[in-house]
This record gives sequence, structure tokens and C-alpha cells, in this order.
Amino acid sequence: MDSNSTILITGASGFIASCMTSFLNKLGYEKIYLVDDFTIEKKQANYINCKFIDKIDRNAIEAFFIQKPTIDCIIHFGARTDTTEMDYSIHEKLNLNYSKLIWTFCTQQSIPLIYASSAATYGNGELGYNDDHSMVDQLHPLNPYGVSKNEFDKWVLKQDSTPPNWYGLKFFNVYGPNEYHKGRMASVIFHAYHQIKSSNELKLFKSHHPDYIDGGQMRDFIYVKDILNVTYWLMQHLPINGLYNLGTGKAETFNSLAEAIFNTMHIEKSIHYIDTPIDIRDKYQYYTEANMNKLITAGYTRPFYSIAEGIKDYIEQYLNSSSYY
Repeated sequence: MDSNSTILITGASGFIASCMTSFLNKLGYEKIYLVDDFTIEKKQANYINCKFIDKIDRNAIEAFFIQKPTIDCIIHFGARTDTTEMDYSIHEKLNLNYSKLIWTFCTQQSIPLIYASSAATYGNGELGYNDDHSMVDQLHPLNPYGVSKNEFDKWVLKQDSTPPNWYGLKFFNVYGPNEYHKGRMASVIFHAYHQIKSSNELKLFKSHHPDYIDGGQMRDFIYVKDILNVTYWLMQHLPINGLYNLGTGKAETFNSLAEAIFNTMHIEKSIHYIDTPIDIRDKYQYYTEANMNKLITAGYTRPFYSIAEGIKDYIEQYLNSSSYY
């Protein structure tokens, strides 16, 4: 798939998809259709400098598909990602049914599809973090967002007719430029940076689990640039179809994350541990780590950013100057 290919990207005004558009632009891809709700003013800076053929309102995509446009690949990263939205009907409409529409078009027109699933499908991780297809029906996500993502994965695996190439990427904890608009849903790194900048200290949740010290809770944090590299690699190499975890494969503690931010900002470390709120304490995850064997076995060899490398790049290249990717 070369730079003359025509790509359609959903969620194009959002965090990851806007970075994807800019990434492809840097590689010479300009024949890109952007799909999203473009009325949200605070997202406009994400794509204002991108090169593309046209913007398509997400509600008009069905009418656009009826025209049978020539498209060489669809990158479907658009979704309602608010994990605090408890109305499942919203997630069902924007995540599940919308994704089925895109899948069906890709199948009918023989277009490769790369879509965003989520590590939220794994729930509290009691069954581990293995992207084996046989596990999908057994998973118990903890919120309506995770349910909608898992329901689509389940539906996909039951389909007899599929796009020629398809990849569902289970994103773990993504951070990086172009998340300025996300408010409370922005990454821990984003919030920690601003907290330290304003107060010279960071508040982290205490551990309420005997196996973990305060700040010893662990997550698999992945820098958005790794998401872009993997997505592009899939476009170029078209390995075996399926669901793929997309983390780094290495869980890091919140203490390590904090240390990397303080070091990059050249501020003496000062962490204040606070109680985890009662309403989320029972569902709080103490450990997430992607099993990355499937992607590596498929042939992906590029090393992932460590938490220290990713944070340093994010802060120095973007956060310090409020720059966009």
C-alpha cells in the first residue's frame, strides 16, 4: 500500500486517529477521507494542518458508502470512548452498530479494515490479557464501553464473510499528543504533568491491595507513536487476520511513571498518596499487561517506547509547548 492509496479514517478529529492522519501525511499519504463529528471546536486543532481529500460527517457515512467510493484501506478508530458513560444504548449505536456498518462495507467492497478494539474488553483481568480468539466469549468487561467493544469482537469472530484483511487492535493505556481535548478521559501522564506543573507534587491513589505498595499498581502504558507504527506495519504487511493486543508487553508502576515525569520536568519528586474513591475501589485494576506474542509472531520487530522514553518525548516535544503531532 503506497502513498497513492486512498485511506478512510474514522474518529479523525480525535486523539489517536488525528495522529494517524498526520503520521500518514508525513509519509506522503494525502488521499485521505476524514470521518467524524467535526462540530466540536476544541478538537479542530487536532486536524487543522492535516492534508486530506474531504471531511465526512459520521452520520453521512452510509450515504457516502452508497456511492461506492474507491478506498484502499479503512482505519476505524472512531468510537465513544467515555468509560463513565453508563447508557449502553449510546455505546451500542456509536461503537457496535456503527462498526458493523463499516465491516459490512469493507466486506462487500473487499477493503482491508483496521479497527480499534480495547483492553477494556478484559474486565478486571481475571482471565489474563491474552488475545486468543477462544477467550473472547468468556470476557467480562466492567463498563458499557468495554461491553460494546467486546460485543463487536464477538460479532466479528462469528462472521463467515469478512474483509480480505482485518485487524482488531486491543489498545491498552494510550498516551501522547493530541489528547488535549479529552478532559478527565485524558491519560494519567497528561493529568500528572499538569498537576506537577501547577503544584510541584503529584497525587496518586493508595494501594488497597496487600500485594501492592502505594503507587505500585501496574499498567501497560503505550505511547501513541507505537500505535501509529503498528497500524502502518499492518497496512504494509497484511499478516494473518485477527484480534491483536496493542500494549508494550511490559507493565509499569505508577511510581515509575511519576519518576519519569519528575525527571523530565527537572522537578524534585514529591508524591502524595490519597485513598482510592470508594465508588471505584472494587473495580480498580492493579495490574494490566498485554501478551504481545501474537503480533511479534506475525513479524512485528520494532521495539516499543519504554515509559521513560515515551514520557520524555511527549513532554519535551509536545506538552511543554502545547504542540500537536
